[in-house]
Amino acid sequence: MKEVSAVAITLAKPGFEDKVGIALEALIAPTRQEKGMLQYEMHRDPKNPRSFVFIERWEDEEDFRVHCGSRHVEAYLKQTDGWIEHSVLYTLEKVA
Repeated sequence: MKEVSAVAITLAKPGFEDKVGIALEALIAPTRQEKGMLQYEMHRDPKNPRSFVFIERWEDEEDFRVHCGSRHVEAYLKQTDGWIEHSVLYTLEKVA
């Protein structure tokens, strides 16, 4: 079982940063109840309030995959359709 780390970066469209922030915050409680979740932290760039970063750690790839397809993630994606300028997900494995 290999631990998985992920960094998810979301850039809200101008004027949508508050709505995106609220929608992202709503992911925290249900995600922290998920099997295999080791770390799930939301951050915001103080120099660019439209930029949000999640730092995540999961026990294994399967737990992370289940999270990505969860109802609350799917609901977030539907809710924020049209509010996001750019998003990227980096999936990482620890090397040292």
